[in-house]
Amino acid sequence: MADTQYDVIVLGSGPGGYVSAIRCAQLGLKTAIVERELLGGICLNWGCIPTKALLRSAEILHYAQHAKDYGLKIAGEIEADLEAVVKRSRGVAKQLNQGVTHLMKKNKIAVHMGEGTLTGPTSLTVKGEKGEEKLSAKHIIVATGARARDLPFAKTDGKRVWTYRHAMTPSEMPKKLLVIGSGAIGIEFASFYNDMGCDVTVVEMLDRIVPVEDKDVSAFLEKNLTKQGMTIMTGAGVEDLKVSDSGVKAKIKDAKGKTSETEFSHCIVAIGIVPNTENIGLEKLAEMDRGFIQIDDYGRTKSKGLWAIGDCTPGPWLAHKASHEGVTTAEAIAKELGNKDVHPHPLDRNNIPGCTYCHPQIASVGLTEAKAKEAGYEVKAGTFPFIGNGKAIALGEAEGFVKTVFDAKTGELLGAHMVGAEVTEMIQGFVVGKTLETTEAELMQTVFPHPTISESMHESVLASYGRALHI
Repeated sequence: MADTQYDVIVLGSGPGGYVSAIRCAQLGLKTAIVERELLGGICLNWGCIPTKALLRSAEILHYAQHAKDYGLKIAGEIEADLEAVVKRSRGVAKQLNQGVTHLMKKNKIAVHMGEGTLTGPTSLTVKGEKGEEKLSAKHIIVATGARARDLPFAKTDGKRVWTYRHAMTPSEMPKKLLVIGSGAIGIEFASFYNDMGCDVTVVEMLDRIVPVEDKDVSAFLEKNLTKQGMTIMTGAGVEDLKVSDSGVKAKIKDAKGKTSETEFSHCIVAIGIVPNTENIGLEKLAEMDRGFIQIDDYGRTKSKGLWAIGDCTPGPWLAHKASHEGVTTAEAIAKELGNKDVHPHPLDRNNIPGCTYCHPQIASVGLTEAKAKEAGYEVKAGTFPFIGNGKAIALGEAEGFVKTVFDAKTGELLGAHMVGAEVTEMIQGFVVGKTLETTEAELMQTVFPHPTISESMHESVLASYGRALHI
């Protein structure tokens, strides 16, 4: 019979939960994890990773269709095999799920599969195939994540109206697709299906797509996606959906207030998330705000011994933020349990990067130019276009730019914003810079390798101070 007494129990095994459990185990704490579905949570099984596998297939298709631009000839017709694309994506997810299972064994973390419900700040029950188990620990970490938000007037049935989970395993290729919402999830799926040959329309209620990004990035992306054949409607809203066996009829009000009905074969709802915090016993144990668990800088709730991390807590709702929180919370718990060798540091939300893997990619960290000015900074901002970068031209990826924002008084790097090829791999340079509290002086003196697209990062810093060399 399994030992039900632990130092730490983690409820949920997503990127926050399983990383937190591993760090607890590394610190010598007897650790268990409770999961109701698949180890790795939404990110590994239904989110971040398998969607990137889908997007990679679409990217390869795009390059194959444009082979002549690179002096190449491909004989025969090039087409997507949707079933094979989805199968590859699910294979990637399965491989990573198995990897997390291995990590649990390697770190001697007990895994309890089933539905977990808190019975107190340091106790819970797990209902699974083996019946009901009662577990207790000195500390419990809630890492239950979140799920897609439904429209109030139409349920996601998985046939014609999809969430991201349905969109990842489609039974058929949409002919005409409506995407409601232009955040990271909506735009990534819009980009995937557009590259796969689908007629895509994106409806965004705010005045620009990817509204959390710098306005220059939003404008560039909208222009680029429109050029690719996508229909973008901003300042617009879907007021009603009529679903039938053959498709979806959407009532859409545009930015001018004009309402019209348009028929689509399928619809993806990407209007935000809902935290998975109901019916797990939190009502009297934690302070809640719109369903999200309120925590301090180390993950503590109002109940001693109960902690929370990841998407069930205030945003940004990103996998890497959850993982970082998981490590911080694990170290804070170890310190409370007497480990004097750990020194947990609270998360600085200004240094959390955001990445969107559409085509072209988007990446950013810190304040936008507008937000910096709203915060009272006198700013210096500079932009360098990829058309001035030799490597980008050689790759055939000359559309994009890097923008940096500095405090004019101190030279502090306040934010960096990119759009273009591989920018999600480049943003970490600025994230490290911000974490080290760098100024323009250090960045200007940094030697960037040639030829690389990353040279655009250097040039954008120079441009912020009127010193750009190649434009």
